[in-house]
Amino acid sequence: MKAYELDQGEFAKLLKDADVVVVRSRRRLDRCTIDRAPRLKVIARAGVGLDNVDVDYAVKRGITLLSTGDASTEAVAELTIGLMIALARRITELDRKMKRGNWCKNSGAGVELRGKTLGIIGLGRIGSRVAELARVFGMRVVAYDPYVSREKAERLGVELKQRLEDLLRESDFVSIHAVLTEETEGMIGERELRLMKPTAYLVNTARGAIVDEEALVRALEGGWIAGAALDVYEREPPSSRLAGLENVILTPHVGASTVEAQKRIARVLAEKILVALENIGEMGESP
Repeated sequence: MKAYELDQGEFAKLLKDADVVVVRSRRRLDRCTIDRAPRLKVIARAGVGLDNVDVDYAVKRGITLLSTGDASTEAVAELTIGLMIALARRITELDRKMKRGNWCKNSGAGVELRGKTLGIIGLGRIGSRVAELARVFGMRVVAYDPYVSREKAERLGVELKQRLEDLLRESDFVSIHAVLTEETEGMIGERELRLMKPTAYLVNTARGAIVDEEALVRALEGGWIAGAALDVYEREPPSSRLAGLENVILTPHVGASTVEAQKRIARVLAEKILVALENIGEMGESP
């Protein structure tokens, strides 16, 4: 049985003699689980973000926390652009119709990315790369990130918005690349979705809990927005009504799932773990 198939209790039993644990996004390392690992020295996240780890408690225990930083940036950014194109040209919708025997050439035209406004929420590594790729397609790019300087945005050719509301009103596509924190959890709810254009699309390849899924279902059913593409969900696998909607594209949290990204993640994580263990060993040596 693979580790990700274990329930939380079974997984915790494996940690009794562990010095290092490597987890992905679905596996929680809460206080109770960490307490089952008395020897634990390193928690390594195979990906970006530590929202599934009780960071404060791990730090209190003196555990070193690692993630893979830039290793999956290109993969997630490319998926984001791919989802935008799929929405704009209705690729998955037309594919489904064709496979049902419906020659749907006249069922409605798509739109082009060129000349459209992309609003990016979170201008970190992935958001910045998405901005670069979007500009290649001739898109105007605006961003909301209260922790990014205007100088950085200008270097990327991005117009920085001071208010999220302004970005939502202006954008033809809204793409989420923020980290999940208390501040960003539920950031996109009914109020925010109603601010978007009825012709606009929402893309989320960051964290599912940033978007209120029930509000998104109402937005898609009610025509507040034209469509959405999601790679992440409030609960994974998702249990919401999203799967029954024609104007949404769903992928199973595969943003970093390319051959190249997985090789980078494995290499970077192995190197970081070795360095961390060496440093811990040096700290434990007698003077």
